[in-house]
Amino acid sequence: MSRRRRAAVLLGLALVLGGLAASDVARRESAVRAQLGPVVDVVVARKDIAAGRPVAADELAVRRVPSRYAPVGAVDVPEAMIGRRLAAAVPRGGYVGTDLVAGDPGVAGPPVGKGERAAEVIALGARSLVVPGARVDVLVTHDGDGGARGETELALEDVEVLAARAAPPAARDEAGGRVAATLRVPVREAVYLAAAQSFARDIRLLPRAAGDRARSGPITIGQGLR
Repeated sequence: MSRRRRAAVLLGLALVLGGLAASDVARRESAVRAQLGPVVDVVVARKDIAAGRPVAADELAVRRVPSRYAPVGAVDVPEAMIGRRLAAAVPRGGYVGTDLVAGDPGVAGPPVGKGERAAEVIALGARSLVVPGARVDVLVTHDGDGGARGETELALEDVEVLAARAAPPAARDEAGGRVAATLRVPVREAVYLAAAQSFARDIRLLPRAAGDRARSGPITIGQGLR
């Protein structure tokens, strides 16, 4: 084989291998994007923000993150937080959202008893049915292998809804609609909901019939619907 022909063969082989490598990278990137979901805007602190004083415009910035990592209470425009007072200091780069807004000292706390907490979640659910005073069951869908949907479990039953509102724009990415709800739950279940909000694939609220306080017990359904 001549030197020129050998060079042409090597060049062709390099092009083929380069094309295969690029295709593999694109496929992996597509899988990661599908797993993380669309990118949304969230407001963060441009500099350290002290607690208890009005937030200034020059203290805020916008960062783009996968929607599944947008925290509860996140806002997508700085104007929503300008002039509001925060209950706790926020370091540079930290999220700044409505969940950090300081309450009025003259206003009573949430209507929960000893050992209970008001847990906030953004979940799939019917906004017309998930309303204050309603009771819901909470389904949690976990991630499966390779970014696929994993098992769905009946995580909590007969939970009271303390407050409900339309989910912020950053979370409205599902055809079924999402609702931001505040639920009255024991401390342990509040911690579970916080973890599920961060790490689970999806949370769904199923409204219960009025007066229905029956419990079904643990139910878990896998990918094979069994």
